[in-house]
Amino acid sequence: MSETTKGIPGLPDLTHPDELIQFGSQILKASVLLFLLIVALGIAIALLSFALRRNQLEQEIFIGQWSIRYSQLLRGMQHLTLVLILLVVGFFLSSTLSNRYHHWEQARVAKVVETVTGDRLEQIPPQIRYVIQEAYSYTNQINGKTVKVNDKREVNRFLTLAGSQIQVTIDQNSDVQNHRAVYHVNYSADYKVINSLTDINNFFFEAPPPNSYSLLSSYKVERNGTTLQQINPGDYGFPFRLQPGEETNFRVTYKAQGSPRWVYNAEGQLLKKFRLVATANFPGADFASGIVPNEIAGIGKSTRFTWKFEDNVSVKNPFGVFTNTNPIRNTGVLPRLLLLAPALFLWWILLLYLSLPVSLKNIVIAGGIFFACLLSLTYLSRVINPQSAWTLISFVLLILVWGLGSNKRACLAAVICTIAGAVLPVFALLVPFTGLTFSIAALLSVSWLAIINWYGLYSVRP
Repeated sequence: MSETTKGIPGLPDLTHPDELIQFGSQILKASVLLFLLIVALGIAIALLSFALRRNQLEQEIFIGQWSIRYSQLLRGMQHLTLVLILLVVGFFLSSTLSNRYHHWEQARVAKVVETVTGDRLEQIPPQIRYVIQEAYSYTNQINGKTVKVNDKREVNRFLTLAGSQIQVTIDQNSDVQNHRAVYHVNYSADYKVINSLTDINNFFFEAPPPNSYSLLSSYKVERNGTTLQQINPGDYGFPFRLQPGEETNFRVTYKAQGSPRWVYNAEGQLLKKFRLVATANFPGADFASGIVPNEIAGIGKSTRFTWKFEDNVSVKNPFGVFTNTNPIRNTGVLPRLLLLAPALFLWWILLLYLSLPVSLKNIVIAGGIFFACLLSLTYLSRVINPQSAWTLISFVLLILVWGLGSNKRACLAAVICTIAGAVLPVFALLVPFTGLTFSIAALLSVSWLAIINWYGLYSVRP
């Protein structure tokens, strides 16, 4: 398994006990420090009360005020501790789900890539090779003297093809062993050769099969209707004679099987009167390497690509046909949402605290409902669109939150807080217009708080 499919590195995970122990020890240290601070404050109040024992009136006023504040602090610490516990537990849950969802997304992408991976079937044009005698000189030592020697050596030269007419039919099947796509290529090409030289008439027609094939069959080379015999195994060069000014035709045919990508690589040769027609008998076919065909025609489930080059055209990039898989869009959306889930939960809880009276029991239930909805979203979005999944879950969330209030006005206030603090922020992280949706949620939140706290236009009490 590659590193990209193991999850998001650096995030705590509930399935990693070492991270849990380390994080728990840090929380325990912070909790002990906070407890000691509260105890120290209580001891300080007791010492002040003991110091003012002789002045009864001053003791009652000062200690009474601090006792009330201390009791309020203790009650507030209960709510703060509970919210912190929910945030910590929710963070671990969200980070774990984020890791799992990231792993699932990367595994899905890797599975799609695996179906079309592999070396490409690459066909190169044939070469018309001839040999000439080239003069050259070198120095040699004879009897202690440097002597310049003139000699001749054989050098390979090549003719340019006068015309290429290529027909390729490609069928796609699935490999039963590894479930990868496999191309079955039926190739036939007619090449025209004209001897433009004046003193050469011996040539070699070299027409190799495609690179990276897994199976090659029915390979045949014909000259003017006559089949040329292969002399040496693995040698795809065929000698022939052609007088100056004459022309001849070669035909190359074969059937090959290989990876789901077939391309024609001109290897820098100048193409004259070139025409390539590739017919892909499967859906999802597209042209490769950005060399746009002159014509693309759809025939039922087949697609025909045609490339035409008239005179002295050089094409550096290979061009041909490959299988275009359906794009996997919006990856990373759910992991980002899950990482921000504790912040969204805190936003929602603050709206509830500032809008209506809530008890510790209600906070626990509300936190459980919120993270249960996110858990449902994580796994339901694997089946349907995440936006549709959250729409369905939002109705369930609003129905459950209705019971948070003690009367109809409080219930409606809880629903409004949930829409502004939970439903819309989650939608903001699922839709493309994240900033706009967050702005609407923030405006709705502060407007609601101003209405119930400043203007008194809405009261949750009967």
